[in-house]
Amino acid sequence: MCGRYAASRRPEDLVGIFDVQKWEPEETLAPDWNVAPTKEVYAILERPLKDAADPRPVRQLRALKWGLVPSWAKSPEGAARMINARAETVHEKPSFRGPFASRRCILPADGYYEWVTAPEERELEEQGKRKRPRKQPYFVTPADGSVFAMAGLYEFWRDRTLPDDHPLAWWATCTVLTTEAERAPLGVAPAEGPGSLAEIHPRMPLMLTPDRWDAWLDPSATDKERLKGLLAPPPEGLMRAYAVTTAVSNVRNNGPELLAELSGPEEGTLF
Repeated sequence: MCGRYAASRRPEDLVGIFDVQKWEPEETLAPDWNVAPTKEVYAILERPLKDAADPRPVRQLRALKWGLVPSWAKSPEGAARMINARAETVHEKPSFRGPFASRRCILPADGYYEWVTAPEERELEEQGKRKRPRKQPYFVTPADGSVFAMAGLYEFWRDRTLPDDHPLAWWATCTVLTTEAERAPLGVAPAEGPGSLAEIHPRMPLMLTPDRWDAWLDPSATDKERLKGLLAPPPEGLMRAYAVTTAVSNVRNNGPELLAELSGPEEGTLF
């Protein structure tokens, strides 16, 4: 799954990378090295501009809340549990099949975090000798330093308890699509750490390579099989992973130091 990630690029940079045509400066978000569920995040999407005479879709950079609320939900409760959608079944799940058909987006990130429990810690937990095993966080990011374009979906939810003209009457939310993690050996991995992404966690965010961006964002693309084909895992070897400070485990901690690469797991969290 993907439950925490980093997104520190400036909106001006994202506008250039993704050929964005419309971005409202008032939606500017601060760099975030510890993105958690229900926070606002940047999303790239294509849809007609509100109240515009031209009905053609425009590529936009928008700020959405992470944690999808289905349009038919009675309340936004449970959004924090809708942060991920499995790429293999997204086309058939009631909460996601509507957005999959026409409300697809890209969620730009620097990379994502996952936590690994050391084998000896897991054994103690299974024996009932430790309730909270120590876990080592790893940061997974494109090896070439490029943007990590996560496949996503977005949705709109209407709060019926508020009048139409209330600024909070509509919620715009999103979710990250996930796929099976790579089992190929990591190109760069600490000697004491996991040897593949699958050893860190069996799932990972689905990264869209640039050749798939246009087709994924196109709201007129409705052929289910063609869309499913866009969700094939990217080529192996594009990612690297390294140990980072356990300070990232506390969502209140936020800063570029969270991405500092450690030579190996922190003391007390040996893999």
